[in-house]
Order: sequence, then C-alpha cells, then structure tokens
Amino acid sequence: MSRVPITLACWDYDRTRALEDGTVTVDGVDLTYLRLPVEETFFRMLRHGEFDAAEMSLASYVTKLAAGECPFVAIPVFPSRAFRHHGIYVHTGAGIREPADLAGRVVGVPEYQLTACVWIRGILADHHEVPVASVRYRTGGMHAPGRVEKQALALPPGIEVAPIPADRTLADMLVTGEIDALYAPRTPRPLREGNPAVARLFADPRAAEERYAAATGIFPVMHVVVLRADVHARLPWLARSLTDAFTRAKAVTEERLDEVAANPTMMPWLYDDVARVRGLLGHDFWPYGLEANRHVLTTFLRYAHEQGLTSRPLSPDELFPASTREEHVV
Repeated sequence: MSRVPITLACWDYDRTRALEDGTVTVDGVDLTYLRLPVEETFFRMLRHGEFDAAEMSLASYVTKLAAGECPFVAIPVFPSRAFRHHGIYVHTGAGIREPADLAGRVVGVPEYQLTACVWIRGILADHHEVPVASVRYRTGGMHAPGRVEKQALALPPGIEVAPIPADRTLADMLVTGEIDALYAPRTPRPLREGNPAVARLFADPRAAEERYAAATGIFPVMHVVVLRADVHARLPWLARSLTDAFTRAKAVTEERLDEVAANPTMMPWLYDDVARVRGLLGHDFWPYGLEANRHVLTTFLRYAHEQGLTSRPLSPDELFPASTREEHVV
C-alpha cells in the first residue's frame, strides 16, 4: 500500500525523537523529518511555505488566524513549552530591583510578537502590576544586528514599539544601559560570560516559576505544529494521524524518564527532578490535546488580544480542526 510523502520541519526534541528515527511512524505517511533550528523553520514556513508540516510559533499562528489570512491549520501538539520568568534580564545599573520597576523603562525584545515575549508581558501585567503599555519596546537582533519582525503588526495606540539602530544588538545595548531590560527566549551572551552589567530580574527564577505554576496551573505553550492549509484540504486525515503520532512519540520519552537502572541522560538527579515536576504539574505535565490545554491557550489568547496582536479575541476551539478536538471511543 502506497504511503503519502510528507515533510515535517521540527527541532531536535527528546519528545519527537521517536518520530525522527522511525521508532514511531505516522499512519499512511512516508515521513521526512527535517531537523532545523526553530528560527529557520519559522522563517521558511511563514515566508515561503516550504514544508508540508512544521513547528510554528504560537503567536505567529494566532496572529495570522485572527487576521483571516492564515495559510496554516494547526494541530494540538506543543513541542515547545517553557516558563519565562528566567527570560527577563536587566541592566544592573538601571535600578530595577523588582518587576514594578520596569514601568516607564525601555525594554528590548527580539520581536514584539515572539510567543515568549507575549507570555512575559502578560505575566508581568497579570501578576506584577506592569501594564503592557507602561513599557517602551525596542526590537532587534540579540547578538547579530538586523533582525526584524517576521510579520507586519498593527498595534493599537499607546503601545510604543520601535527598532534599534540597524548596526546595534540588544545584548550590547543592555550592557551599555541604552536599554534598561530585555525580554528574550534565549540567554544573552553577556550573562553567560559573567558580565556584571547584566543580571536576571528574578534572583531565583525557578522559585518564581514554580510559584506561578502552583498559583495558575499554567505551563506556558510556546510552539504548535501546523500543516499548510492546502495540504490539509488535500489530506484531511493527516491532522489526526500526525496528532496521534506525536502523542505516541512523546509517550516513548515519558517512559524513559522513569529509567533509573541505566540513566538515559547526563543529569544525575533526574529521578528527583521528575518527581518534583510531577508533584507540581501532575503526572502528564506536558499534555497534548485541546481540553488538557484549554486554560493555558485561553490565557495566551487573551494576552495576544490585550497586547494588540489580534484584532479580536480568539477561542481555543478556533485553533484546531474538529478531527483533532474530538476523541473517538471504542
């Protein structure tokens, strides 16, 4: 029986490795897994639609969906999740000692619409009294100059976003104090190198993130998986087949987390960390599917609308086709 050739662009995750190495197959599909860095995948899929399916920024997807011009159909698979308190960096001479001190400051972001930055702004507004419009945002490359927004934005009045000079980087401007703080998904190089001019806002970010998780029940979703709309129209069964395959691949990794006789990772206390995470977030702490993520997605969609990225509030049900929202019962 012939199988449909499908290209999938996705990063090298433990939870997707069984798909990449063929341990888990996709029903009806001859899968080519392209292991690409996330920024490259997003750019090539958003600008050129090069792949049949791909990992995609959640913010980019919902922005296009709300605008009514979305060339993609998403499935409720979330290959990337991350808490984001650790992604707030400050210039140590700026006098920023607590989140409320960010109000009125100039803050760098690689792109305003980055999913990580949407979460950070939302968390700061909801839990630390830092309204989104109280900060002036500056966009640009973290370590290389010239980065621009992947999508055109039509932000409401009151939210100030402007690019940094074309020959500058956010990391350098944070060191010099030309920006007071930085929200970013990646750690800036000056912090990794021990530059005393740069520090995290939260001295103990894990403790802050665990308090947030305990209070909200949220483990923030960063990325979703999308199919090109034309591929979905031609192969409507593929959305469910891919969803099921990603779920089986994740189960392979989850089973390995409990292996202690021969540790599959280099982390010596993985068993303790797994127990700690499950105690906080539940046994299935990285769930796929709509219902298990409804609260997380509802919160993100509210943030996206409040921050001017979507012209109307979306509901989680709008994000995925019906075939992936419903469970079949045998």
